[in-house]
Amino acid sequence: MAVVVSIDVLLAQRKMSVGDFADAVGITAANVAVLKNGRAKAIRFSTLEAICRVLDCQPGDLLQWVPDEETPPRPSRESA
Repeated sequence: MAVVVSIDVLLAQRKMSVGDFADAVGITAANVAVLKNGRAKAIRFSTLEAICRVLDCQPGDLLQWVPDEETPPRPSRESA
């Protein structure tokens, strides 16, 4: 099972840069990348609330559960 974070889609729809988004939410661009790349293990509700406020969306617009057989493989650290 995987939870997919769709921040990249919402940022593109709103024509918002990662830097502007990170500043508005109050997190680093590196942490935005962790969320976008599916490497996040947790998210604080306060951060989720700030993301939803900035993107004017609901948590369900950001997070989607995908069963294992549908989960795209994540790149390994060795291949990066």
